[in-house]
Amino acid sequence: MPLEQRREDLLDAALRVLARDGYGAVSVEAIAREAGVTRPVVYHAYDGLEPLLHALLDRSQRQALESAMDLVTTANAAASVDDWLINGAANLIDVVQRAPDVWRPILGITQNAPALVQDRITATREYLRTLIAQRLESGLVAQSGPKLDTDVLAHIELVTAEHFGRLVLEQPDLYSRDRLVAALEGLLTLARPAHLEQHRLRAAPTPD
Repeated sequence: MPLEQRREDLLDAALRVLARDGYGAVSVEAIAREAGVTRPVVYHAYDGLEPLLHALLDRSQRQALESAMDLVTTANAAASVDDWLINGAANLIDVVQRAPDVWRPILGITQNAPALVQDRITATREYLRTLIAQRLESGLVAQSGPKLDTDVLAHIELVTAEHFGRLVLEQPDLYSRDRLVAALEGLLTLARPAHLEQHRLRAAPTPD
């Protein structure tokens, strides 16, 4: 097998071990067993566990960033804020469901991540949050309507999408994509000024 293909094979095996058994179970022996090769094959490809894990972290971060950035940068600037938030959450759920092993560590489902991984995840989240805020500032809030705090709104969008991702991976029978998106859409509908005004009118006491 060509070396580059072997390296990708070993990264896939390491990711399966990580997603299934956690960080504490990742070792050269476990990766070799998962890949169906001997330990010397692993050492020949990566010269040890630490270089392999760094390569896996680089690849996972790149894949996650490419997917998330595509969702952020291709959002329709003409859409309403509600639509943008709903579509962003729905599309991220789709991405997570297509590559669950990649996203489990990123979403914090895989426990006991070493400090290096936690730092990388934190930096990635902050980068994505900044992109979301910039997108909101440049496009969505240009519409007529109340001025929005795009920094806070970006936090809300990111945290909501991440938690939805955890739910569909950890409890897929209870929390489907459609259920989560419908709940978010209902909440945003309830929060619209026109709807709140109608609610206040209905709740107002009837004059004698």
